[in-house]
Amino acid sequence: MNLCVTCKGKGLCGRLRCPILERFKAIETVALTDNLFGASPPSVFVGRMGYPDVLAGPLVPPDVGSAEARQYDDPKELLNRDIGEIVDLRSRLVRTHSRMNVKGVGASKRSDRLDISENPFLSTSQELALAEKPVDTEVWFTKPIDARMSFDGMLMPMGPAGEIEKIELTENPKVPGKVDYLVSDTDALATDSIRELYKNDISQHHITRIFSIGLVGVLRKRRLVPTRWSITAIDDMIGKMLLDDLRYYPEIKEIVLFSCEKFGNHFEILLVPRCFSFELIEIWLPDSVWSEKLWIGGDRESYGGKKGYSPLAGGYYAARTAAVEYLHRIRRQASVFIVREILPDYWAPLGVWVIRETVRDALSRDAERFESINSALQEITRRIRTPRARWDCEIQLLDECRFQRTLAEFL
Repeated sequence: MNLCVTCKGKGLCGRLRCPILERFKAIETVALTDNLFGASPPSVFVGRMGYPDVLAGPLVPPDVGSAEARQYDDPKELLNRDIGEIVDLRSRLVRTHSRMNVKGVGASKRSDRLDISENPFLSTSQELALAEKPVDTEVWFTKPIDARMSFDGMLMPMGPAGEIEKIELTENPKVPGKVDYLVSDTDALATDSIRELYKNDISQHHITRIFSIGLVGVLRKRRLVPTRWSITAIDDMIGKMLLDDLRYYPEIKEIVLFSCEKFGNHFEILLVPRCFSFELIEIWLPDSVWSEKLWIGGDRESYGGKKGYSPLAGGYYAARTAAVEYLHRIRRQASVFIVREILPDYWAPLGVWVIRETVRDALSRDAERFESINSALQEITRRIRTPRARWDCEIQLLDECRFQRTLAEFL
């Protein structure tokens, strides 16, 4: 197994710095002084290094107004750009930070108020995270910023970073009523609040932001959650929430295939009339961002659900969320089989949002219909550049659909 494909910068090799990610840090970013003013998309970032004492704070592009700010961080805005444009945008988004303890957002032992006295920057970060639209923000830094970029397999590329000396929101954030209500409910469980936010059409990106900065859940249990962990946690929670309903829906009536390619990520998504199951196969071609040689891996879950953490990491949960959302929308269940082939065109890691949004995009398009699973697989084989003989051994749940007959076939 190619460890780099599995690790994606998490440090599993034991090195302090990922050699693949280090090569991107030379990308030039904008020149900055020790002060900036701009509209935050809105966006906040919570790091994981040094946990439980982490670096956290807002992301702010200098000299950018509210009309342009959203494109710096919103996955739906970034989906139709190319990799170079995304790297350029993210290189101009400054990651402001201050050291915070993850438990600093819970209630103090002496009262039920939010205990942020040790770090006054947290309240500003939380206030900004609540907003649904860009917020004008001014930041002063303790010293000149570190102008290097940083990349990560889970996250969007990160621009320059600087330690906060002072930060001010120069306008009042516009907060959706449902967000304000559930954040103020300090007795509700985090899972219940997230369910309500999602059902009230609060975007997943917004939900992840307020979860990461410690704004949902029972007050005394609220914590900062590193951004990379919160992304997968929200994907997993939303997926499981939708699956609770999905398992009661009737099966789809026909075999359908969806296809889409973005940023050198090619997806084939096959839905088969069966009770719910999910299978994802990843094929990393030689010279793609994480692999110098061909790497193929897969993971899956049956009707009973996923056990343990996926070896495909956050990408598995991102793809599952998008697929389950589609089935929930059409009020049907199906066996879902996805092949993701990563091409050399994917030259810089952009984050798991690429998987989620590309699968969503594919499932919004017209589907092709097939009489049999074999004929659908033949079409997938024709489109995938890697010979099927190389990845056929990873197919498990789909083979069960091919070779096991159901009770309905005898009725």
